[in-house]
Amino acid sequence: QVELVESGGGSVQAGGSLTLSCAASRRTFSDYGMGWFRQRPGKEREFVAVIGWSAGNTLYADSVKGRFTISRDNAENTVWMRMNSLKPEDTAVYYCAVKSYSGSRVDSSGYRYWGQGTQVTVAS
Repeated sequence: QVELVESGGGSVQAGGSLTLSCAASRRTFSDYGMGWFRQRPGKEREFVAVIGWSAGNTLYADSVKGRFTISRDNAENTVWMRMNSLKPEDTAVYYCAVKSYSGSRVDSSGYRYWGQGTQVTVAS
């Protein structure tokens, strides 16, 4: 069991930046890949980014590649996502999640534990 708490959400103007963080309450954080998903109004929960146990192993959704950056600090049991050049369509509840040992990297079914979510609102 891993407890996750997201923070850093809020409101920002289009073109602005925001950094989300996700703190894990277990020492085993470094054993898992960590992902960010989001759920836009009226949409299914969708993949945003994932980072493996090695910080250099990352994958991004096409919609955010070049704008968002995922990173982690295993010693601090924390994963971040820096979001630049935000667009109104980025408005969503963002969730961090712990990757399962098996399963898809880009689908929610491949993740074991989830945070409560943090709201990001981008005004046009």
